[in-house]
Amino acid sequence: SSPAALGWERRGVLRSGPARDVCGAPFLDPTMWELKCPLSSQRDPAMFLGCPLLSLAAALMLLLPLYPAARLPAYPSFLFPNTTFSHLARARDTGTLYVGAVNALLQLSPDLGLVEHVATGPADDSPECLPFRDPGDCPQARPTDNTNKLLLPNEHAGELVVCGQLFQGVCEKRALGNISQVLYRPEDPGDNQFVAANEPRVSTVGLVGQHAGQDLLFVGRGLTAKLSGGIPPFTIRQLEGPQAFSNEGMGKLVVGDFSDYNNTYAGAFASGGYIYFLFSRRGAKAQIEYRAYLSRSCMEDTNLYSYVELPLECRDAKGRLYNLAQAVHLASGFPGEGKTLFVVLAVGQGSTASPTAQTALCVYSLSEINAAMERTRRLCYTSGGKGPTGKEEAAIEYGVTSSCNLLPKESPEAYPCGDEHTPSPIASRVPIAAEALLTTVPRLTAVAAMVEAGHTIAFLGDAVGRLHKVYLNGSTAQVYNMVSTGQRSPVNPDLLLDGSGTHLYVMTASQVSKVPVSECPLFQDCNSCLRAQDPFCGWCVLQSRCTRKLECERHEIVNHWLWSYGAESQCLRVEQMSPANQSREERTEVSMLVPELPVLAEGENYHCAFGSQDSDAELEGSWVRCFSPVPEQVPPTQEGKDHVTVALALMFRDVVVASTGFSFYDCNAVSQLADATPCGKCVGSPWMCHWCPSSHRCVPGAPCPNGEGPIYSEKVPTEDPQGPASCPSVEIVPESYLVPVGVKMPLSLIAWNLHLMGSLERLFCVLEVEGAPIVVPASLEDGDRGTSHHVQCQPRTYRYTQLAPELHVPLYVLVGDDQRLDSRGDQLVKLYNCSAGRSDCSRCKAAPSHFRCVWCLLGEGLRCVYEQQCSAEAAVPTCPSPVIHSISPLTGPLEGGTSLTVMGSNLGHRFEDVADTVTVANLPCVPDPALYLISTRIVCEVPPGKRGLSGPVEVSVGDRLPGVSARNFTYQDPMLLDLHPHFGPVAGGTRITIVGEELLTGTEIAAYVGDLPCLLEEPVEPKAIVCRTSASARPQDAQVKVLYGEVERQLQKAFRYVRNPQLTRVFPASSFHGGGRIIYVEGTDLDVAQQTLIKAVLEPEEAASELSRKKRACGLSRGPQALLNPAPPRPCVEVGGLLECWEPCCANSSTLLLCPSPAVPPNARLRHILFELDGLRVPFSNASGGHEFSYHPNPQLRWPGRDSGSRPFSLKPGNVLDIEGEGLTLGISKEEVTIIIGSSICTIKTLTLTHLYCEPPLQPPQPLNASSALPEFIVQMGNLHLDLGRVHYDTEPPSRFPPEAQIGLGVGAAVLAFVVLLLILMYRRKSKQALRDYKKVLVQLENLEISVGDQCRKEFTDLMTEMTDLSGELEGSGIPFLDYKTYAQRVFFPGQGDAHFRRGLDLPEGRRATVEQGLSQLSNLLNSKVFLLTLIRTLEAQPTFSQRDRCHAASLLSLALHGRLEYLMDIMQTLLSDLVAHCVARNPKLMLRRTETMVEKLLTNWMSICLYSYLREVAGEPLYMLFRAIKYQVDKGPVDAVSGKAKRTLNDSRLLREDVEFRPLTLTVLVRGSGPGGGETQRIPARVLDTDTITQVKEKILDQVYRGVPFSQRPSVHSLDLEWRSGVAGHLTLSDEDLTSITQNQWKKLNTLQHYKVPDGATVSLIPRLHNDVSQGTGQNYFSGENTPMLEDGEEGGVRLWHLVKPSEEPEPTKQAQERRSSLRERAKAIPEIYLTRLLSMKGTLQKFVDDAFQAVLSVNRPVPIAVKYLFDLLDELAARHGVNEPETLHIWKTNSLLLRFWVNTLKNPQFIFDVRVSDNVDANLSVIAQTFIDACTTTEHKVGRDSPVNKLLYAREIPHYRQMVEKYYADIRQAVPASYQEMNSALTELSGKYSSDLNCQVALQELYNYINKYYDQIISTLDEDPLGQKMQLAYRLQQIAALVENKVTDL
Repeated sequence: SSPAALGWERRGVLRSGPARDVCGAPFLDPTMWELKCPLSSQRDPAMFLGCPLLSLAAALMLLLPLYPAARLPAYPSFLFPNTTFSHLARARDTGTLYVGAVNALLQLSPDLGLVEHVATGPADDSPECLPFRDPGDCPQARPTDNTNKLLLPNEHAGELVVCGQLFQGVCEKRALGNISQVLYRPEDPGDNQFVAANEPRVSTVGLVGQHAGQDLLFVGRGLTAKLSGGIPPFTIRQLEGPQAFSNEGMGKLVVGDFSDYNNTYAGAFASGGYIYFLFSRRGAKAQIEYRAYLSRSCMEDTNLYSYVELPLECRDAKGRLYNLAQAVHLASGFPGEGKTLFVVLAVGQGSTASPTAQTALCVYSLSEINAAMERTRRLCYTSGGKGPTGKEEAAIEYGVTSSCNLLPKESPEAYPCGDEHTPSPIASRVPIAAEALLTTVPRLTAVAAMVEAGHTIAFLGDAVGRLHKVYLNGSTAQVYNMVSTGQRSPVNPDLLLDGSGTHLYVMTASQVSKVPVSECPLFQDCNSCLRAQDPFCGWCVLQSRCTRKLECERHEIVNHWLWSYGAESQCLRVEQMSPANQSREERTEVSMLVPELPVLAEGENYHCAFGSQDSDAELEGSWVRCFSPVPEQVPPTQEGKDHVTVALALMFRDVVVASTGFSFYDCNAVSQLADATPCGKCVGSPWMCHWCPSSHRCVPGAPCPNGEGPIYSEKVPTEDPQGPASCPSVEIVPESYLVPVGVKMPLSLIAWNLHLMGSLERLFCVLEVEGAPIVVPASLEDGDRGTSHHVQCQPRTYRYTQLAPELHVPLYVLVGDDQRLDSRGDQLVKLYNCSAGRSDCSRCKAAPSHFRCVWCLLGEGLRCVYEQQCSAEAAVPTCPSPVIHSISPLTGPLEGGTSLTVMGSNLGHRFEDVADTVTVANLPCVPDPALYLISTRIVCEVPPGKRGLSGPVEVSVGDRLPGVSARNFTYQDPMLLDLHPHFGPVAGGTRITIVGEELLTGTEIAAYVGDLPCLLEEPVEPKAIVCRTSASARPQDAQVKVLYGEVERQLQKAFRYVRNPQLTRVFPASSFHGGGRIIYVEGTDLDVAQQTLIKAVLEPEEAASELSRKKRACGLSRGPQALLNPAPPRPCVEVGGLLECWEPCCANSSTLLLCPSPAVPPNARLRHILFELDGLRVPFSNASGGHEFSYHPNPQLRWPGRDSGSRPFSLKPGNVLDIEGEGLTLGISKEEVTIIIGSSICTIKTLTLTHLYCEPPLQPPQPLNASSALPEFIVQMGNLHLDLGRVHYDTEPPSRFPPEAQIGLGVGAAVLAFVVLLLILMYRRKSKQALRDYKKVLVQLENLEISVGDQCRKEFTDLMTEMTDLSGELEGSGIPFLDYKTYAQRVFFPGQGDAHFRRGLDLPEGRRATVEQGLSQLSNLLNSKVFLLTLIRTLEAQPTFSQRDRCHAASLLSLALHGRLEYLMDIMQTLLSDLVAHCVARNPKLMLRRTETMVEKLLTNWMSICLYSYLREVAGEPLYMLFRAIKYQVDKGPVDAVSGKAKRTLNDSRLLREDVEFRPLTLTVLVRGSGPGGGETQRIPARVLDTDTITQVKEKILDQVYRGVPFSQRPSVHSLDLEWRSGVAGHLTLSDEDLTSITQNQWKKLNTLQHYKVPDGATVSLIPRLHNDVSQGTGQNYFSGENTPMLEDGEEGGVRLWHLVKPSEEPEPTKQAQERRSSLRERAKAIPEIYLTRLLSMKGTLQKFVDDAFQAVLSVNRPVPIAVKYLFDLLDELAARHGVNEPETLHIWKTNSLLLRFWVNTLKNPQFIFDVRVSDNVDANLSVIAQTFIDACTTTEHKVGRDSPVNKLLYAREIPHYRQMVEKYYADIRQAVPASYQEMNSALTELSGKYSSDLNCQVALQELYNYINKYYDQIISTLDEDPLGQKMQLAYRLQQIAALVENKVTDL
């Protein structure tokens, strides 16, 4: 039957089933199973009950070896082997569980049944690559595991958000009901969709929230490297729409330098409309210590204006700070305190983010946290961050340049979630502190908490898979229970409660367990329930079970539910009972005192139960009365007992409320059970029994028969005889207790109280000798007192058979036949035998004197006998001389002190006999009294002696001759001479050999290395001691010494403990069972260990399996298919029930070990592989980064002959040999296999799983066996060795090539050569004509591009019209960075489009290959520094080589050499040095001021390349924010479409000086979707002005509709018309000019919305223009100014156009042209104060963005880019080399080279970085800001006055501050660590490889060649004149290139 039919459900992935027993349970399969409730079955009931039990027992037996020390988990668990779990999530509605793991996603039922399993990895990926489809896009991609980083159910949308580490942390949405269904996955994710950390060890946390009906994803993530390094630590992302997971338009935590803070997130939760994130980070750049922080922001704040964070401080009673947050849980918390935050924190390792084992639990009130955050926010809003004392308590964090403000006091209430003008992000400087509640549990990793009946309980997981249950009582925490999950891995922080709050889901690395929060039902009685101290549990009295409080029916009534944790709670018990027992022959009323008895409802009663007999109960207060059962109903007394105890239970219904034992005693049984004292036991028993002495009976309260007087129980108060002292009894006389054997002896006893028995007829004494009674008649005599008598036992001889010297036997007295008198005390008689154990005279003499033993000559021998048995003549008065049998040891050190043991006979009969009579070699040896054995052993301490002294041991006793030993004792002087080896690891285990002389001295030999014992491994030899070192705590030099007893010998050479070997890498990780595969072990100090082993630890196979294996090994055949027969492996050893197979390793070097894999039995299960380096044991998985070693079955090979193994294989020389097999690559690689054919090698070409291809030698090799005619074919795989058979070479010569075929081939080749030559001539002629045509086309294209660039004007763009605040709008729109190719094109070739990047070579196909070859050679020639410098200098020397040509050629060179940026830098340095030398001779301050030479343009391009990453990651955002802020402010007011002047501007020349009334309108724009059939029409609101022209309205609408779309991808404004729709049929197309336009005196006013009277809220639509008279498509031009086509068209008809303000009568074109020419140079006119206010208002609004941009440019609080540091160092070096010492000159050089040449250009041209359109208005504003920056870079003070330009007056106050920033920037660069040439080269090499593939270098080379061609003769002449050029044949190589590129006739 299947496992499912029996209730077994396998955990994890199902495999093919193993062998099973009759119950279906698996045999010998360690895979875990889950027990479920079985379905009903028709099987035999016994089978039905027995099989699950057998299966359960089998499963438990399998599990027991796995966890010997842990309690097996008795909870439902789900185990998924070989997978690491990362996250656990639960759907609240359904209870379904979701497990995110490495490479897997699991869906589980609430009972942990597997519902769905989806594989999520591994996949080819690299952190250095963006998500790719073509593997060629990421050549460094490798198979990478996909660790789950986020797992968040979004239940109302039915989605599961899943994020992994692959592909830069992209996410996907899956169906909650079926995780295999993918709902959304980004097809081509952009960098704004990179969500999770792309490294497995970097934390990512998140939660799903809602705002305005939209789902949002809040994500916190740690710092990663590579591409994802710039993603902010905290982002808000949208979850809906086609751009799900994008943070475009959403808030993010902008961080100056993420690495300065390095947030490590631990958890997130939402509460009260806020979202909270717990993390640890550094305080700031200057604070390297980590602290725990809690951040908060409003759920509805998608701009993060409300972001506040608060430090959490957790300290224990000793002041220790726990600074690293590990886990968090929000629960109801303590009663009356609202929600509470439970946080697990750890002590960090120094100033790192790595936790130590010291962890703590701290709790924080959420209300207090919120109050602290509100206080922090208020201080930052209204008090500049200062507290009442003036100390800073709140600040702006994360390197943001903003600061706390002095806003109105009501600002916190007015803006509860912040606004654009409120400061953020805010960080409190004052932590909220808490004292640790629990610090005793180490390595805590998870926390959960709940409240039960007003009590708070926390659940804590630790790093070894245990769950600790903690009761939090006020300020104390008490661990009351610990549950083991059966795993040794950490408990995951995702510790989840189920929906009912009764179970907890606990997840470890590969197991999920459902653990109950309480196990009250497990406690079966009240005592165990209360003793459990479980705050969940209590004893429900009237239900008689342990329950949670709410489960008890009457828990609200006092005394009905007793709390387990309550100190005052006590189980109901019977405290008093009367009577406590009774005779079984009576019936009485029993009263019980039961305090705190629960009160019953009316009509309810208690009753008593005596066992099974019920009795009604009556209550009187706490007393309960009921009657005992009648005697007939009392249970019988058991044999050997004198009473029977039944349970007396006080019951309510069928529930036991309280119980006790009630005994019914039997007096008759009492006396029968007492052998020695029947009377005493009767009257002294706990029962009310009396003794009848005459009748010898024990009776209850009734009188004795025949009227005899009883002896009463001692419990009865009476004057009559009572108690055991009144019983008739006897006691032996002390003088009679010694009885020698074999001698007739009488015995005497004393008797008491015999008068109570009346007349005594017969008395007998009874001795029980060795179990047999000896009965002796006795007589009675009167004693001294009236109550005592003497009993005389008649004399008798006694014997015993045992060999003991003495024997104690009992003695008692009988009256009559069976009435035994009580015996007082232990009435024993000692029988003794003098001969037993006294075999010599000394022992006999040593017998106790009262035994009266003598040494006697009896018959033929001497014996020890009782003195009466020996006559005076036979007694021997003195003992013979001592005899020594042996001495040990035979040697000792000179210092003495050796314990010498002397064994012999007659060595004295007491210690005093030998105390001073023992000598060793005539020297006294002092005996030890504690070790002396009479007559047989003396242990004495040998005195000091001289070297070589030797002599016997002598012992004298009295005046007898001494005993002399047969062997001598010799004094030796052991010497330690040498040691090998001299060093070993601190782990110990090194086998060392101590060499010396006379080392075998004595027997107490111990070796030490320092103070550490060195364990002796072999018997000590006279010249060598071998021992194994112990582990040392640290590396040290330790003295080697040997102790001989107390004598010490030291070796002059020390043993050195060195640091342990470190294993860093191990490969490969698999082998065949046969072993022998070389395992490479890399590390450090690997040669330190003397003995290095690789050991396989296995669970031994069953005997049957072993037997079958051996039979198979013996039965291997050499047929067509054979299993490789392993070479004899090293035998395995069974140790502790496990099998250990090992092989020695070879130390190749100190960094490499070579270890052959051990051969293992094929059926044994591998536990693990480990390496033993002396005493250091390193598991394979530790050294391999977590990878386990695996064994695979030995491969199978099939003989190439296929038909029979006995027939040789016929082989043709030159053919590759194909050998088929199975499993060939499972445990070996191609390089490790050796194939031998005879004496030669068959070279292996390919090895696959099923095939082995090898190339045999061309000539037949000699066979290895000289007796064989054919060479053998042998395959060697490690230990596996197989001779597959013989090989026969087929040496028949191959057939020759026919001559006819050779002639035909020659003729064909000649014809083919002629045809090819003809084609080449035709192609050359056509190529010349094509080249001439190509040059004409180039000139035409260039002229066309220039004319289009002059004619086209750019449209205006607007920011998001929906936003009501500026910063929120900026945060929402995202940053449209240009890709690198477009960026380089715009910087290298400004105003020239993308001709050098996007078009290919325009060549005929016949010429293409030749020209490309020539251009390739030109590229190689440019790599010659001599040629390139000569080329540049020659070109610059030509008078016709203009400045434009210099810039163009320099950019072409930058493009051509982009693949070798380090070489380009070298050229630039050389040219720059020349330029410095040139400028120093004239005016050094003018250097780099303009772009007059190629090197200056090269420098600009080089700096643009190096700072591209800095632009994107750091400076790009503030620059874009500045650009958008300017556009937003400009477009908020009216802009004249004709003159270009605006109401809002920084440039006074562009200021609209007239007051124009305008009104904002909100239009509803109809937009048709992009779905099938046009899609659904959407309504989008757009904000415009009623004074806007129709073109301006269209531009603003396009900005709204195509929100977030780069400008280059939008449709042109001139391809669309604006249609106003009113009602059903009212459609009106609006335009700038039509018949309704107002015309007066040849002035035509452009139409506006005000002209058409378009109302607020009107509906409009953009429709395609039918007749587009302006030739503009979707492509946009990026470099033109205002777009005013209406003006130019109108003027042709003599009509002048105007918009807001009619110009003067001066002709407009002339006026406009003059204004544009002088816009930046004209002096300021006197303008009214109202217009100056407009400029100042504009400046004040933009101030924050200007400051942010300047700080980003000047790297404030950020490391300086390496290129900047390198350039400034280079300028410093050049200045020093050429003697330029003036600081102002050097300042000018640096300013010109970087700030003016690059940053000012970037500030004025945002289109170089972003895909945007820059209008003249925005350009004029940027010019003012750029000029301000230029002024800040100068060293001279700028004096401003009344006549100064308004633009300079505007920023006059800020320029000194900016100048200080520039000076600090230069100073910081000087103090920074110098950037080495190698570091710069490395960075440039990385840039070359990163971006060069995007660029088209062929076109650049072709255009560069055009310059070479133009000055060909001059270049050739210069190269010929240069000696180095002549040597390198540079002119010749250039001529070759000319010949290829354009068929130039040369001298070649």
